[in-house]
Amino acid sequence: MSQEIRVDFAHRVVFTRGLFDPANRVLVDSLRGGAPRAVAFLDSGLAAARPDLESKLRSSLDGRDGRPSLLEVSIVPGGEVCKSDREVVDAVVTSVDRHHLCRRSWVIAIGGGAVLDAVGYGASIAHRGVRLVRIPTTVLAQDDAAMGVKNGINRFGKKNFEGVFAVPWAVLVDSDLLATLSDRHWRSGFSEAVKISLLRDEAFFRQIELDADDLRQRRLERAIPVIRRCAELHLDHIANGGDPFESREARPLDFGHWSAHKLEQLTSFELCHGEAVSIGIALDTQYSVELGWLPQQESDRVANCLLRLGLPICHPSLSDPRLLEGIEEFREHLGGKLTVTMLRSIGAPQDVNELRSDLISRAIASISSRSTEFSKT
Repeated sequence: MSQEIRVDFAHRVVFTRGLFDPANRVLVDSLRGGAPRAVAFLDSGLAAARPDLESKLRSSLDGRDGRPSLLEVSIVPGGEVCKSDREVVDAVVTSVDRHHLCRRSWVIAIGGGAVLDAVGYGASIAHRGVRLVRIPTTVLAQDDAAMGVKNGINRFGKKNFEGVFAVPWAVLVDSDLLATLSDRHWRSGFSEAVKISLLRDEAFFRQIELDADDLRQRRLERAIPVIRRCAELHLDHIANGGDPFESREARPLDFGHWSAHKLEQLTSFELCHGEAVSIGIALDTQYSVELGWLPQQESDRVANCLLRLGLPICHPSLSDPRLLEGIEEFREHLGGKLTVTMLRSIGAPQDVNELRSDLISRAIASISSRSTEFSKT
């Protein structure tokens, strides 16, 4: 006996500014129609930079006029530390139990991608799923991580080993929240924009090239359209790519990620995710050259663009023999068959089912030397 089961999901994304201002109705309107209870989990870095945020959040969700009551605001560590164990996940599940939340209640995650991952995982396993609202606060979260349907934590020294697929109830993107970011974390988020442009939109890559200096210097009139376009392309792939829960082998939006995940581990997360992805993009782009597909000048364009954005293209850990273990770990994570996306040309991806160690070595040697050359120009 066999039956095909189809389930429809709504993936609601709203771009706004001043989300917590009294005149802004986006948050309140997004939480209508559910149970009248909510809890929130706030990234510690943002809480320190914006001490007014908790009171504004409580004022917005005070139980009046059909709004849910905010019963608790918990401060959780930001960055990969919050995914290093089950502490944040358990805090979410415990809060759901303590406040007697039901499936139609609200768990609000406010922070960078790691906080969204860990809090989202907790929300997805309590009662088999309490409604999750993501409020991303970093460039990387706003242009990529918050758009996905993945939630999880790291286990056994491996990225995202434990987790689930669960579509958030809503994603509320407030560009004003980016003001508190350090320059390093501001820059690192644009690696995902470079990635998606290389895979999906050559014209978008040209625009990033043109605006790279302005993006690095945090000029919002240039940055916000890039962040939004990147988010739109990620959301479109999830909604219309035919495989949102990655039941097949290919994960084209993971271009540059097989090595990025391993580099994060090898550096004990000294490299943040966006920086590791930048290096992974440079490596996979050059690997495409070594395959005889991509012209060298195109790889140089990509490397130069990343460097102008203030992102790295090389790191000493690339020479660590354990880097190649990332290939097997990636294969396991994909579902048994290695499928990695490379480039025929910018905007024209091509899947491969093996990675040759000799070509990886040549690609690493090339980007290492070219990183030195670019730094002199």
